Amino acid sequence: MSETVAGVDWAKDAHRVCVLDDGGRQRLARAFSHDEDGLAGLVGTLVRMGVRRVAIERPDGVLVEAMLEAGLVVLAMHPNQVAAARPRFRAAGGKSDDFDAYVLAELARTDAHRFRRLAPDADETRALRALTRAREALVAQRVAAANQLRAELERFWPGALIFSEVDSPISLAFLERYPSPGDARGLGERRLGGFLARHAYCGRKRPAELLERLQAAPRGRAGEQEAEARRGIVLALVALLRPLVDQIRLITSQIAEAVRAHPDGQIFLSLFRDPRSVVTAGRLLAEIGDRRERYPDAAALAADAGMCPVPIESGRLRHAGFRWACDKRLRDAVGCLADASRKHNPWARELYERAIARGKDHPHAIRILGRAWLGVIWRMWQDRTAYDPTRHRALQRLLDTPVKQEVSPALAAGG
Repeated sequence: MSETVAGVDWAKDAHRVCVLDDGGRQRLARAFSHDEDGLAGLVGTLVRMGVRRVAIERPDGVLVEAMLEAGLVVLAMHPNQVAAARPRFRAAGGKSDDFDAYVLAELARTDAHRFRRLAPDADETRALRALTRAREALVAQRVAAANQLRAELERFWPGALIFSEVDSPISLAFLERYPSPGDARGLGERRLGGFLARHAYCGRKRPAELLERLQAAPRGRAGEQEAEARRGIVLALVALLRPLVDQIRLITSQIAEAVRAHPDGQIFLSLFRDPRSVVTAGRLLAEIGDRRERYPDAAALAADAGMCPVPIESGRLRHAGFRWACDKRLRDAVGCLADASRKHNPWARELYERAIARGKDHPHAIRILGRAWLGVIWRMWQDRTAYDPTRHRALQRLLDTPVKQEVSPALAAGG
């Protein structure tokens, strides 16, 4: 049975499409605009021409969703894979949109077995993924703005850095009220105590201690005009950080609700000892998804998470290299789980310490532990069961050894 395939070189304004028959003969080469009519025309044309597979250099977006909705098999390819394939089809090299669409179509025709078919997750999983990735972007902005604010204060008023986090609510309130040394000229212990009480300060440090720290800090040497300019910069950065902090808190609560309501939510929440640890659980669920066929075994999941090395062999040379090509968000989430669990879970602690004893550095030891956790997670995910320390055989073998230490059931649970 003949098969017709297509390649789509997507762009912001228009998408180039190449359709090939099973013999590699070109049947269509044209552009479709990136609007509703253009997308409808693109998808309708592919369906009418009997296209079986479509290759494209992205895994998401409205174009991909439209093709999936039409029942087309979509192969998502990394741009590096397409770049590496270009010399196969043109010795002279080069790059153009039409040629890239042709290369994508050829890869869909000859190498479809090498690429993963996109299988969209359920709506609740995609919603959770949108929330966790949005939170990640907002946190990155908050960190950048907080670093800028800290650097600005260190330039002309280091004494204002009296709280542990410059972007904490109490610190932002203090800087909004006292954005420069001149504003804090009459600040005494009683006034500071009143300010802390009004803003529900946790009381970790007494007003006298905070005031002493403020007064002992180096004094800036900025002139009157420079100090006024820097005062305005501090207020601007505080105004930028306040809504960021508030929105991150709001999205975090939405993530908590989404994870707890998700059919797979308890699988990932059970890995964490603290019931408030919803962000990492949400990130794990969002990145792994709910399509069980996506990862046929634990090794595939570990590879996608960047937790297993890449073997490199050439002649007598044999070694393992760091896996750069992976889902970076999933690797980060697994690393968070592994790092937290080694502090509470005896099995995780032993795996980590054994890796360190073999000369591995901290990141490498975390990847070793993360790969072990992914074996457990994959089995839980496939069976749709929560983490149960009593069924974790490696943990139970460790607890049953003669040299075991007394460990409470809560401690034996996930980190």
